[in-house]
Amino acid sequence: MVQGHTITIEQGRVRVRVVHAGRVLAESDRPLVLRETGCPVRYYIPAQDVRTDLLTPSDTHTHCPFKGTASYWSLPGAPDLVWAYPDPEPDVAAIRDHLCFYDTEVADVS
Repeated sequence: MVQGHTITIEQGRVRVRVVHAGRVLAESDRPLVLRETGCPVRYYIPAQDVRTDLLTPSDTHTHCPFKGTASYWSLPGAPDLVWAYPDPEPDVAAIRDHLCFYDTEVADVS
């Protein structure tokens, strides 16, 4: 990691739900919580808990020097709504096979 830049990943103790246009896209009580310097907390949801059948792969890819290259998926009228790191950097390997959305509802289940 770069001096002063940290990423931590832990097993979440919250329930996350993603709803777009009234449709539930994901719901999980086993998200990974990713905290990264300078970024909001992000919840990475196991692919099995995401309605991937509703998502269309996007041509968008971005690169993070700490996490790797992200792939994106869209819904009609909601481009690049969700992303994942199919081949993440070794330090964040836990997020493989998890998807992340910009907006999630979080409920404490601890």
